[in-house]
Amino acid sequence: MPSLARSYFALTKPRVVALIVFTAIIGMFLAVPGMVPWRPLVFGTLGIWLAAASAAAINHLIDQRIDILMARTSQRPLPQGQLSSRQVLVFAVVLGALSMLILVLWVNVLTALLTFASLIGYAIVYTGFLKRATPQNIVIGGAAGAAPPVLGWAAVTGHVHPYALLLCLIIFVWTPPHFWALAIFRRDDYSRAQVPMLPVTHGVEYTRWHILYYTVLLFIVTLLPYLTGMSGLFYLGGAVVLGAGFLYYAIVLLNPPSELFAMKVFNYSIIYLMALFAFLLVDHYLDVPALQHAVMPLQRVG
Repeated sequence: MPSLARSYFALTKPRVVALIVFTAIIGMFLAVPGMVPWRPLVFGTLGIWLAAASAAAINHLIDQRIDILMARTSQRPLPQGQLSSRQVLVFAVVLGALSMLILVLWVNVLTALLTFASLIGYAIVYTGFLKRATPQNIVIGGAAGAAPPVLGWAAVTGHVHPYALLLCLIIFVWTPPHFWALAIFRRDDYSRAQVPMLPVTHGVEYTRWHILYYTVLLFIVTLLPYLTGMSGLFYLGGAVVLGAGFLYYAIVLLNPPSELFAMKVFNYSIIYLMALFAFLLVDHYLDVPALQHAVMPLQRVG
């Protein structure tokens, strides 16, 4: 039984989902000037986590054929025969249904609708179609993965503020350099599985330059919270330092010291996003009045 439980838990991609939930929670805290009410915090977090876990399980189900061919994914529950396709499908449907039920009953309908759209966007549109259709798959499909801060914001306020969309934009632009670094390192896997990732279709050097282009764009986009008045100097300092670090990694990646350097870029990108959102959160509570002024019209409408 413990072994079976571990297999089901692996379906939820816990590390990936943890980052999704983290950015959603930050979105909740940034949406209000004080503390987040317990109800949307608890049930919103639970509902978003269940939806992300459901999408991850569907990803396992749809990708089981190519997972067998890739070293990175060959140990997953389906390729190893630890679970059947039927078991995974039932598990995903139950998680998704529970997510929608919780969000509709104890959060709000808008959050449920946006979360459902994100689930479909990642699990069906990206995994089922875009991933196999175009080398720009991660760029187009990145919108679904960028949604969690918007979901968190909507869970607390019942509205989607432009600042929430700005958080979404940051993750959207962050996704290509983050994922392409991994794709460079795992390009043989993707080639064997016939998945048209950018390093496979256009070559490694082309992908390295695109990582640099997107990293420059990311640096610019991460300045927008300060330039729009969403955050203050504390965040700005953190964003500049973190962005400079990302640019350093992207530049070195053009002529890397080893094949493993692509994974160093990938790992830094995860630390980068978590730290960037942490800076946003700390800055928010250092300068509460600025966001309070922005959120008050929404509260009056609600």
